[in-house]
Amino acid sequence: MSQLLLDTHSFIWWLENDAALGERARAEIACAENPVFVSAASFWEIGTKRSPGKLEAPGDLQDVLSEDNFLGLPLQVAHAALAGVLPLHHRDPFDRMLVAQSMIEDLPLVTADRQLHVYDIPILDACS
Repeated sequence: MSQLLLDTHSFIWWLENDAALGERARAEIACAENPVFVSAASFWEIGTKRSPGKLEAPGDLQDVLSEDNFLGLPLQVAHAALAGVLPLHHRDPFDRMLVAQSMIEDLPLVTADRQLHVYDIPILDACS
């Protein structure tokens, strides 16, 4: 691998040192030679789900980016335009945005979501 884009669950599993994140995925994320991106869409999803109590996550996620040498991936108009026209294999708007970003930025997506395998993107299984 080279560059990686973490989906929201992979990002949270990394932060919580959750055993659900597999050894290979963990090693690829930890490798200093692999730039690791976290989408602004993941921050949005975490904030959206944290407020009604559906999700627990560390408080200041922006600090986590610099602490773990992760890079933020901003949302661009091209990402949103593509996410809006992707085939409806997956209805979650956050995941569709991550798929669009993976396609446009040519970033392998680290995910455990099997439904995303139907899109033409490189995937690193988060559980491997």
